[in-house]
Amino acid sequence: MPQPLIVVLLALIPAAANFLGGLLAEIREVSPAVLSAALHVAVGLVVAVVGLEVMPRALDIEGAWVPMVAFVAGAGLFLAIDAAAERLQQRGGGGGRGWAVYAGVGLDLLSDGVLIGTGSVVDPALGVLLAIGQAPADLPEGFAASATLRRAGLTRRMRLLAGAGFAVPILLGAVLGYFALRGAPDLVTFSVLAFTGGALLSVALEEMLPQAHDEASGRRDAFYIVAGFIVFAAVSTYLPAG
Repeated sequence: MPQPLIVVLLALIPAAANFLGGLLAEIREVSPAVLSAALHVAVGLVVAVVGLEVMPRALDIEGAWVPMVAFVAGAGLFLAIDAAAERLQQRGGGGGRGWAVYAGVGLDLLSDGVLIGTGSVVDPALGVLLAIGQAPADLPEGFAASATLRRAGLTRRMRLLAGAGFAVPILLGAVLGYFALRGAPDLVTFSVLAFTGGALLSVALEEMLPQAHDEASGRRDAFYIVAGFIVFAAVSTYLPAG
């Protein structure tokens, strides 16, 4: 099977998990506690992806300061996008907030796709690991996005279309990450990997975590984050990327 097709199929794994999460939110009424727990688990998974796989690989090259700078730049890009989403929220009221969360999840999925595409360039087994490891995080994200849009008053048809639309950024990111970096120097490839990791971590800390606390806050919040972290740690340990 051609490698580009494999990359697309890998990207469909977290995309399908995200859509499944949205369907679960349609099946049952979402309590604030359940939504908060799902988001905390997703944060733990994202932190693990960045901390256990992305940055250790990006820093294990000559000139590691370049990926370090790229990591910070990725965080800065997200902050700029987040500021624009906040203005949308202020103008649009409740519906604006729903679409602000949707935009945050879309950026996260774009980052997921770039990670899968870039990781596949570095090592095909790493692309597999990132795709499988991100799926558990994307399921609660889809759940949270659908629930937020539901509370904002969107119809079920619009929510389902919005959920299906999440496949676009992750597939686009995977294709761009793969084709743009084939044959590129390691420093460039790993810098893009770090840049994406910085954006992804910022999404988790600046969008997902505050949203989780807005929904509900309790003593088990840290436990959910740790549980999400250890899920990816187990995937990373028992599905080695070579």
